[in-house]
Amino acid sequence: MQTTGVSAIDTTIQKTNVWLKEVMEEIGSTERQQAYVALRAVLHTLRDRLTVQEATDLGAQLPMLVRGLYYDGWNPSGKPAKFDKDGFLASLREHFASAPIRASDAEKMAAGVFRVLDKHITEGEIADVKAILPNDLKEFWEGLQG
Repeated sequence: MQTTGVSAIDTTIQKTNVWLKEVMEEIGSTERQQAYVALRAVLHTLRDRLTVQEATDLGAQLPMLVRGLYYDGWNPSGKPAKFDKDGFLASLREHFASAPIRASDAEKMAAGVFRVLDKHITEGEIADVKAILPNDLKEFWEGLQG
């Protein structure tokens, strides 16, 4: 593995690679670009559905490089956006319009990223995030366990 010589950067690159590998496994893909697009789209859509405080609480638990893509382009005014599971998936389909992901795979992509979040984010923070979500989206996420 090539290193930058800066411990914090090398560590976040390594952690980000772990996240991308796990997303690839969860969505059944061998393409890192597809995992990146899925991770970014789901994180952006989730972030925009959360209150500003909860979005920043979640962001604080992400690896530094993932945190950068999470906050990229964020405008916290007017948040949280109000949408249910169908609106969440519609937003993902918009993200995928010019990406190497079929719009029909939005639910599979959301499920895969949610499972990765469950592995890496504290239980308490996941509970806080879910508490803000509409029931149908929260139930979708909770239905992924087991």
